[in-house]
Amino acid sequence: MGALGGLRQALIQDAFAYRPLPPMRTDGPFTRRLPGRIREFAGWTPHVLIVGVALVMFAIGVGDRDLRTLLPVFPVLLTLVRPVGAWWLALWVSLFVNVFDRHDWPWTPTTFVGYLVVLTVTAIRTGPRTAAWMWAMTAGFAVFSEFFFNRSYSYGYSTTIPMLFVSAVILLAVSMWQVRRRADQEVAEQVSVTAVERGRRTLLEERTTIARELHDVVAHHMSVVAIQAEAAPYRVENPPPELEQAFVTIRENAVAALTELRRILGVVRADDYEAPDAPQPTLAELDGLIDNVREAGLTAEKTITGAVRELPQGVELSAYRIVQEALSNALRHAPGSTARVEIAYVLGGLGLRIVNTPPRGLVKPSPGAGHGVTGMRERVTMLNGEMTADLTEDGGYEVAAFIPVAAVRDGDAS
Repeated sequence: MGALGGLRQALIQDAFAYRPLPPMRTDGPFTRRLPGRIREFAGWTPHVLIVGVALVMFAIGVGDRDLRTLLPVFPVLLTLVRPVGAWWLALWVSLFVNVFDRHDWPWTPTTFVGYLVVLTVTAIRTGPRTAAWMWAMTAGFAVFSEFFFNRSYSYGYSTTIPMLFVSAVILLAVSMWQVRRRADQEVAEQVSVTAVERGRRTLLEERTTIARELHDVVAHHMSVVAIQAEAAPYRVENPPPELEQAFVTIRENAVAALTELRRILGVVRADDYEAPDAPQPTLAELDGLIDNVREAGLTAEKTITGAVRELPQGVELSAYRIVQEALSNALRHAPGSTARVEIAYVLGGLGLRIVNTPPRGLVKPSPGAGHGVTGMRERVTMLNGEMTADLTEDGGYEVAAFIPVAAVRDGDAS
């Protein structure tokens, strides 16, 4: 059953499928040295050779004035578009000519050459397994011809042994060439994959180094800020409550930033690092975020429209981070402004809009590198959403985003 399955897959299944012969690659050691125009035409060399062999056979057949000698030309030309079908046709042509020929059997000189050409081209265009089955079928056809036709004709020359020997040598050479070429391709692909992986690993190592340096530097300065903020009220005699509260807010933000930094970048400091089990922030914690920025000097308010519902964790976290980054940008670039956070729960997803007024007061805006907006866009794009960030008509700034959320069916929710 396995042998029959291999035969069916190699020679029977889609035997007459349309498979045009593609142009030859021109990046070889010889063809790549050719001029541009000649190199382009060099890709059609296999087609020219096959057509040339067919024309020679056609000329020989016309010279013999025997229409039967023209029949092997058609299978040779058919190898250009249907290789396996061309081999079947060559086999039937050999059988047909064999019936009427009394001198050379099972292959006459023209069918001998034509059949070898078809056998070679088909083996090159298919593979070693198909070549092996074609040779086995050729041997079976030869035995069949020897058994049935040798009894009827007591004279003539048998071409069975020459055909089987020459075809075996050709198919063996073709198969070895294909195996060698496939091995070279696999080696080249492996080298390419290895080079890509090496480059990726180098990039990851560089990023790891940068992340570690960032963690060490920022963690050090944030720790100093937290310590100085905690000690500052004790350096002033009878500090006002507003000043004490300001230093408490500074310390709390410094400690929170330090904790967040260690949680995000700590994974690159050791291979056995385990992420903490602390929950990720969600939209339910926006009130605390807004209170925090209010204490830092930004007037902010929140508006929610639609039916509040629980969203996927990734959407909740990304929405929280977008609002957090937008409010941080308002604090940094528009001190003294007023910010408004609008959250819309709609049927198809979640809408966000964070807008702030122009800066007011004597405090100058802090310069920024623009990575905040880029980070927000990356979060929205990762969730297949859309985002805009631009100046408003009055000189403020607006960030608007929409994150699609698939509707949850009753069966899925249960």
